[in-house]
Amino acid sequence: MIPRTLFDADLDSFRDSVRKFFENEAVPYHAQWEKDGQIDRALWSKAGELGFLCPTMPEQYGGVGADFRYSAVVMEEASALGLSGIGFPLHSDIVAPYILHYGSDAQKQHYLPKLISGEMVGAIAMTEPGAGSDLQGVKTTAIKNGDHYVLNGSKTFITNGQMCDVVIVVAKTDPKEGAKGTSLFIVEAGWEGFSKGKNLEKVGMKAQDTSELFFQDVKVPEDCILGGREGQGFFQLMQELPQERLLVGLTAMAACEAAFEWTLTYVKERKAFGKPIAAFQNTRFKMAEMKADITAGRIFVDRCLELHLAKKLDIPTAAMLKQWTTDLQCKVMDECVQLHGGYGYMWEYPIARAWADSRVQRIYAGTNEIMKEIVARSL
Repeated sequence: MIPRTLFDADLDSFRDSVRKFFENEAVPYHAQWEKDGQIDRALWSKAGELGFLCPTMPEQYGGVGADFRYSAVVMEEASALGLSGIGFPLHSDIVAPYILHYGSDAQKQHYLPKLISGEMVGAIAMTEPGAGSDLQGVKTTAIKNGDHYVLNGSKTFITNGQMCDVVIVVAKTDPKEGAKGTSLFIVEAGWEGFSKGKNLEKVGMKAQDTSELFFQDVKVPEDCILGGREGQGFFQLMQELPQERLLVGLTAMAACEAAFEWTLTYVKERKAFGKPIAAFQNTRFKMAEMKADITAGRIFVDRCLELHLAKKLDIPTAAMLKQWTTDLQCKVMDECVQLHGGYGYMWEYPIARAWADSRVQRIYAGTNEIMKEIVARSL
């Protein structure tokens, strides 16, 4: 084994606390949450009390001011336990940073403490029915009218969509322009004209509330624009996407490692033709191949995490990471299901749920085809 060198004793202690929290407060209930289509709202408050939400946010807003490794620990532990319904990473490490980096003092003072405590749940609304990875092709508009904007449009596949209290909405303030006409707005649930559609039924990640959002003549105060002026949205999105793609890679590798361990235990115990499945050469070779791939992936992820901590993780490298780790995740899950045989297709087995959960990783945060395009353009 190649040891991980990025995590010290304090982080190991934090990891133990996070794992125990999830094992006690989430694992026993996750199967029911999958049937409900969302997790228990109380989990957000409990996590906030313990400092597991938005750990990188500054102390002045109620955070602990930790570095991104603490966020990585929360993501990894949730992923390793198969807790795909818990939308903490998007809330803590996508939504909150947008407000911290581009929000006004008033916006930070109002929203960040509530996101840190779990009083508010955050979401970001990029994807539209006709515009997925094409962020320049969004049709939602926010047109200035006096001291406010009028927001119209719809979004889909929005993580935390049912529970969200605050949403960062990608909209066109100048519909005639592409990237230059894009702006980001902070919008609150409950505002007139803002409605949530149905909780979407997905192939996997069944405990994650994923929704359609609709905006019909929503009056958005002019001070709710991020960055203080129009046309900054596309730049803001590009600046934040490397972290988003890193967190996808972190969860992918944690899921791979967990699936490998479940499968290793299974093939040692399960017998066929009078001996353990692990005694067959095909099984041993498949496990050896996966171990090598997962080890390489872990080193890649940790190096990118190291670069991110030094503010040196660039867009093409993050794109390579997202594409490679999620392709590997789907490959590993498929191999592990095969080694489980028929039981691998049974929902009661964690590998079946992990296999179903993994597929979307190659789609969101920019499809893997878009990741290849980003890398190709940089060559």
